[in-house]
Amino acid sequence: MVIIILGSKSDLNWGKEIGKHLNNFCVSYKIHIASAHKTPEHLLRILKKYESSNNPIIYICVAGRSNALGGFVDSNVVHPVINCPPYSEKYAGLDILSSLRMPSGVSPMTVLEPDQVAVAAAKILGCSEAKYKEKILAFHQKLRNQLLKDDEEVTVG
Repeated sequence: MVIIILGSKSDLNWGKEIGKHLNNFCVSYKIHIASAHKTPEHLLRILKKYESSNNPIIYICVAGRSNALGGFVDSNVVHPVINCPPYSEKYAGLDILSSLRMPSGVSPMTVLEPDQVAVAAAKILGCSEAKYKEKILAFHQKLRNQLLKDDEEVTVG
């Protein structure tokens, strides 16, 4: 199960895009909105609910501008956390730095694209669940087949 946490409703399209790619691997997910800056108590309640589960959980945090969300979540859970911040033209992408530099002991991963974060989540789940491992293997084979086909189409001589 993947829990996508958005810093605000303005991140919803990015979260839905992640969900679309998770569907390709048959990974179930839920989307929540909670801000580390504005609603930390609400965020802690959400985390407590999922942390009490015995099921494998991966948190994907989507927050633009100053991303405290991923670090806050990571410091309060035992399951993997992946930041997937939406790109901002306004800041020429420099807001990514708030997803990369973390205090000691806080270690969320950062993946920049919705399709790539879905692959990362499926791979993590595949470490303990064979059905996701099989989906990843099939996904990689499809990529290889497409590259071979593309090579045949463009090879001259």
